[in-house]
Amino acid sequence: MKRCPECRRDYFDESLLYCLDDGTALLLGPVSAQFDATAVLPYFDHFNDVQTRVFSSADSQASIAENTIAVLPFLNISADQSGDYFSDGLSEELLNVLSRIRGLRVAARTSAFAFKGKSITVAEIGRILNVAFVLEGSIRQAGERVRISVQLIKVEDGFQLWSETYDRTMDDIFAVQDDIAQSVVEELRVRLVGSDQKIAIAEEVVSEVAVAIKGRADDPEAQRLMLLGRFFLDKTTQDDTKKAIACFNEALAIDPEFAHCWAELGRAYSIEVGKGWTPIEEGFNASRKATLRALALEPNLAEGHAQLGRIQVVYDWDFAGAEASYRKALELAPGSSSVIDGASILAYKLGRTDESLELSRKVLVQDPLSAAFWHNLGLACHAADLLDESERAFRRALELAPHRFVTNALLALVLMDGGRMDEAFTQADLEQDEFWRMWALAILNNVAGRDDDSAAALQTILNESAVGNEYQIAEIYTVRGDTDKAFDWLEKAIAVRDPGVTHAKANPRFRPLKEDPRWSPLLARMGFTESN
Repeated sequence: MKRCPECRRDYFDESLLYCLDDGTALLLGPVSAQFDATAVLPYFDHFNDVQTRVFSSADSQASIAENTIAVLPFLNISADQSGDYFSDGLSEELLNVLSRIRGLRVAARTSAFAFKGKSITVAEIGRILNVAFVLEGSIRQAGERVRISVQLIKVEDGFQLWSETYDRTMDDIFAVQDDIAQSVVEELRVRLVGSDQKIAIAEEVVSEVAVAIKGRADDPEAQRLMLLGRFFLDKTTQDDTKKAIACFNEALAIDPEFAHCWAELGRAYSIEVGKGWTPIEEGFNASRKATLRALALEPNLAEGHAQLGRIQVVYDWDFAGAEASYRKALELAPGSSSVIDGASILAYKLGRTDESLELSRKVLVQDPLSAAFWHNLGLACHAADLLDESERAFRRALELAPHRFVTNALLALVLMDGGRMDEAFTQADLEQDEFWRMWALAILNNVAGRDDDSAAALQTILNESAVGNEYQIAEIYTVRGDTDKAFDWLEKAIAVRDPGVTHAKANPRFRPLKEDPRWSPLLARMGFTESN
């Protein structure tokens, strides 16, 4: 174990050198006897064309493929520091364009942006993200004038391969972005193929970038508003999500054919539903309308197909349609971490655990600092009875985001299934969300033979949190052996279209129901068939 001497945060990943919160160098702490920190990340040697073990301090830069890059958040050096959303947004736009270029593996936004404001070297960033090159830059705005300085750095030796400074107006921002993307892709491809083909490569790259930017705004102000909306959306609070939706709508009033913004609006509406901030039917209908508008404007927009796939899974229970949507999204953006993760979750829900695990591990190669993706790997591993790997994944998620909800509760059940009841109770007590803590305790106490305590926790949920948690109540009744009530609550969950029911087929807690004659017809009503 390692510890930050400043904030005292503990890390189980022995290969980390710096605190993810404040960038302070970590100190060695006492070794945990119950958790093998060196095994946090498994080998991912069957993905793409590079053998790698993320975070492994033993790996050399020579093992990292030359087609790997991280785009760091550009530094805002303007007098007005509120412009961070623009500098971050330009970086993210470049990252998104590069991730659509075939043959290039781009570290995902969550991981690349984790280093914002941290005192950490390019060499360390490259090692942690497992990339050979880093793109970094700065932006200074003064009214309508903007100066953008950017450089491409080789991680192994810190050598600057390419750099440029652009003094432009905001009206020229798209041309600057395109030039940066083309220059970066051309530089990397020439290194892979050889300088004798530079002219042909340059022509090819211009064409590829032109395809990658389809769906972008025509108006710089609409683009600025979309970036501001995305900035608010990333804050994941109810008020900020409303601000994001307002920004997206304002951008679309300026540029009604801004396909990317329509897709972002669809995502924002679905986030509102997922957080319980808007009625399910209303929220998903609004999300679908915006998403279909995005795809009508740009049929090859990967983000649109991925968002449609999410709606088809969570609300429509149309798994065949969702598979088609994700297949199209993966075809269009094979390097998008959010698309790969969505496809992984779909495979998990369909009970195809091997496929889910392969995709989940793949996404973590390029997004190793995403707590959400580690959480999802934990889910898939638990469904596959890989308890040790599930534990490691959930612990990693909690290291990256100690205050996230649900993960402690799910980790407690992994420990329970491994026969480690004392540790399971301790873990459940760490769950910060009251509902999820009660849910875990209702299950744990029953398994531990403390029926009165289990019943008391269940009653608390029934009295205070039954609405919207029908699926989780069915889980508790299943573990308690009350099959009839379990089916009753599953019926209630189906009636209100509780998104949780899409996990039913893969959920290890429902295994006792699978021999019941009511189970298969119930799954069929949820959209599950013999073929999926």
